[in-house]
Amino acid sequence: MQAVLQDHHTAPISEKEKALFTFIEAVNRSSKDIGQPEVDTVKAAGWDDEAIYDAITVCALFNFLNIWVDATGVSDMPEAAYLAGGERMAKRGYVPPSMTGESS
Repeated sequence: MQAVLQDHHTAPISEKEKALFTFIEAVNRSSKDIGQPEVDTVKAAGWDDEAIYDAITVCALFNFLNIWVDATGVSDMPEAAYLAGGERMAKRGYVPPSMTGESS
Protein backbone atom coordinates (compact mmCIF):
# COMPACT_ATOMS: atom_id res chain seq x y z
CA MET A 1 0.00 0.00 0.00
CA GLN A 2 2.83 2.39 0.82
CA ALA A 3 4.28 1.92 -2.66
CA VAL A 4 0.91 2.79 -4.23
CA LEU A 5 0.64 5.92 -2.10
CA GLN A 6 4.15 6.99 -3.09
CA ASP A 7 3.76 6.33 -6.83
CA HIS A 8 1.16 3.99 -8.26
CA HIS A 9 2.97 3.98 -11.62
CA THR A 10 5.94 2.09 -10.14
CA ALA A 11 4.11 0.18 -7.38
CA PRO A 12 4.02 -3.63 -7.51
CA ILE A 13 0.39 -3.79 -8.66
CA SER A 14 -1.22 -4.98 -11.87
CA GLU A 15 -1.34 -2.85 -15.01
CA LYS A 16 -5.13 -2.96 -14.66
CA GLU A 17 -4.91 -1.38 -11.19
CA LYS A 18 -2.38 1.19 -12.40
CA ALA A 19 -4.79 2.23 -15.16
CA LEU A 20 -7.59 2.75 -12.63
CA PHE A 21 -5.36 4.79 -10.30
CA THR A 22 -4.20 6.90 -13.26
CA PHE A 23 -7.84 7.52 -14.16
CA ILE A 24 -8.72 8.49 -10.58
CA GLU A 25 -5.67 10.74 -10.48
CA ALA A 26 -7.11 12.55 -13.52
CA VAL A 27 -10.53 12.74 -11.84
CA ASN A 28 -8.89 14.38 -8.81
CA ARG A 29 -6.76 16.73 -10.87
CA SER A 30 -9.39 17.96 -13.32
CA SER A 31 -12.72 16.15 -13.31
CA LYS A 32 -14.24 18.55 -15.85
CA ASP A 33 -11.70 17.34 -18.41
CA ILE A 34 -12.62 13.65 -18.11
CA GLY A 35 -14.11 12.48 -21.38
CA GLN A 36 -14.59 9.43 -23.52
CA PRO A 37 -10.86 8.98 -24.27
CA GLU A 38 -10.06 8.65 -20.54
CA VAL A 39 -12.97 6.26 -20.04
CA ASP A 40 -11.94 4.21 -23.06
CA THR A 41 -8.39 3.91 -21.71
CA VAL A 42 -9.51 2.56 -18.35
CA LYS A 43 -12.03 0.24 -20.07
CA ALA A 44 -9.25 -1.09 -22.32
CA ALA A 45 -7.37 -2.04 -19.15
CA GLY A 46 -10.26 -4.29 -18.15
CA TRP A 47 -12.61 -2.16 -16.04
CA ASP A 48 -16.33 -2.11 -16.81
CA ASP A 49 -18.81 0.77 -16.53
CA GLU A 50 -19.94 -0.23 -13.04
CA ALA A 51 -16.38 -0.36 -11.67
CA ILE A 52 -15.56 3.01 -13.24
CA TYR A 53 -18.74 4.52 -11.81
CA ASP A 54 -17.91 3.10 -8.37
CA ALA A 55 -14.35 4.45 -8.52
CA ILE A 56 -15.58 7.93 -9.47
CA THR A 57 -18.19 7.81 -6.71
CA VAL A 58 -15.69 6.77 -4.02
CA CYS A 59 -13.26 9.45 -5.20
CA ALA A 60 -15.97 12.12 -5.13
CA LEU A 61 -17.20 11.10 -1.68
CA PHE A 62 -13.70 11.20 -0.21
CA ASN A 63 -13.16 14.63 -1.74
CA PHE A 64 -16.45 15.81 -0.27
CA LEU A 65 -15.63 14.41 3.16
CA ASN A 66 -12.14 15.88 3.17
CA ILE A 67 -13.49 19.34 2.30
CA TRP A 68 -16.27 19.00 4.87
CA VAL A 69 -13.82 17.94 7.60
CA ASP A 70 -11.44 20.79 6.77
CA ALA A 71 -14.18 23.41 6.64
CA THR A 72 -15.99 22.33 9.80
CA GLY A 73 -12.90 21.77 11.88
CA VAL A 74 -13.80 18.18 12.72
CA SER A 75 -10.72 16.69 14.33
CA ASP A 76 -9.10 13.41 13.42
CA MET A 77 -9.30 10.40 15.73
CA PRO A 78 -6.20 9.09 17.46
CA GLU A 79 -4.52 6.09 15.79
CA ALA A 80 -5.71 3.76 18.57
CA ALA A 81 -9.34 4.58 17.73
CA TYR A 82 -8.80 3.61 14.07
CA LEU A 83 -7.16 0.35 15.13
CA ALA A 84 -10.01 -0.47 17.53
CA GLY A 85 -12.57 0.34 14.84
CA GLY A 86 -10.77 -1.90 12.35
CA GLU A 87 -10.68 -4.79 14.80
CA ARG A 88 -14.36 -4.32 15.61
CA MET A 89 -15.32 -4.25 11.94
CA ALA A 90 -13.19 -7.32 11.20
CA LYS A 91 -15.13 -9.23 13.87
CA ARG A 92 -18.64 -7.82 13.35
CA GLY A 93 -18.70 -6.09 9.97
CA TYR A 94 -20.58 -2.84 9.54
CA VAL A 95 -23.61 -3.77 11.64
CA PRO A 96 -23.76 -1.65 14.82
CA PRO A 97 -23.70 -3.63 18.11
CA SER A 98 -27.17 -2.29 18.95
CA MET A 99 -28.57 -4.22 15.96
CA THR A 100 -26.83 -7.49 16.83
CA GLY A 101 -27.65 -7.49 20.53
CA GLU A 102 -23.94 -7.38 21.40
CA SER A 103 -22.43 -4.83 23.73
CA SER A 104 -19.84 -2.43 22.38
